[in-house]
Amino acid sequence: MTTSASRPAGLLSGASSAEIRDSMPVLLTRPLTRLTGKPRTGERPGHTTPTRHLVNAVVSIAAGLTVSALALGAGGWALLALLPGWAMTLHGQRNLRMMIFHQAAHRNMWARRRPDRIVGRVVAGVLMVQDFEAYSTEHVQDHHAIHHMTVRDPTVQVFLLTLRMRAGMPSRQMWRILLRTLVNPVFHLRFAISRVRSYVRGASRSGRWITAGAYLAVAAAATLWHGWIFLLVAWFLPLTLFYQVSNTLRLCVKHTFPPAGTTERRGKAYFGSLTNAIFLGEPAPSPGLRGPARAAAWLRWWCRMLLVHFPARYLVLTGDTVCHDFHHRYPMSRSWADYIYERQRDIDAGHPGWPPYREVWGLVPAIGVVFDSLSAADPELYDPALISGVEDADLFTAFDD
Repeated sequence: MTTSASRPAGLLSGASSAEIRDSMPVLLTRPLTRLTGKPRTGERPGHTTPTRHLVNAVVSIAAGLTVSALALGAGGWALLALLPGWAMTLHGQRNLRMMIFHQAAHRNMWARRRPDRIVGRVVAGVLMVQDFEAYSTEHVQDHHAIHHMTVRDPTVQVFLLTLRMRAGMPSRQMWRILLRTLVNPVFHLRFAISRVRSYVRGASRSGRWITAGAYLAVAAAATLWHGWIFLLVAWFLPLTLFYQVSNTLRLCVKHTFPPAGTTERRGKAYFGSLTNAIFLGEPAPSPGLRGPARAAAWLRWWCRMLLVHFPARYLVLTGDTVCHDFHHRYPMSRSWADYIYERQRDIDAGHPGWPPYREVWGLVPAIGVVFDSLSAADPELYDPALISGVEDADLFTAFDD
């Protein structure tokens, strides 16, 4: 398996992606492929289906809620089990939104209009995100078209109007803005209210009544069985605060801004340059190490893989978001469910008609690449004054675009 992917800034130790991935333990090939988003050289492709992704998301939520219920019921030190419970619930919620809802908008779930619309509408109601029909139209017209990464693109509008970042702003200042935003209660309150508004504003009357009835039934059950603490702690906390933190971090790695002076703003070479893959992991210790140095290096590697890269993959870069560049090249691919291997197949085939793929290793370096690109972007093209008539509800829905 050869790779023609280019080496972007932020690639660890100057090694190629294949070298980084191939340095990792071969006995854990499949789990490490799912974690990193990059297959090992010569690895046989796996196979999954859209339905399996849907089932996995629902099972993850169910397992998370079960663990949280047991933790709340036991109390004491058992409350620490809320952490994995929250993680599993959030992971399922994010996969429902970032994969199932998103691919249904492209009619890629089952390639059948009615089932795709049904699952999209259900996910929108459960998660309180933008109405499915409105999202489908806006996403394709403003994000997957000629307006991609212009001031017409909702992703750009969020950077300029909500996060208040500016072209030419130092990357360090953008980091400060991001960190303040993540802990700002006003931001999260506005975000949550806007999610509800965006759903209610776009949903059909019958859809609003069904959703309201479902939530009233859940509230009645929580009242009857004294389950409000469980409902608020196990479901609504991951659905609001944790979901929105994950959402914001994900936004900051989605797409890079074209540098100032870019003259050609169309064609596959241009659009392919605006998205890169984000792999999670780092090179395994050198085989030449011996004794205590070897043990210390492997201990550090495992700690970073489990405590840094795994949470980033499981809670932020969920599902196919690690290979988002493949989606932007082939948004209607019916093989999207095998995103890791399909991207590699395209690389091995010479990515016909497209420039080489680009990839960054690590969530923090990936955010840095996007911030650096905004620092180098044209302030005249990314002037907030060029944006008008955009409301909070429009902006906050774009976090999940």
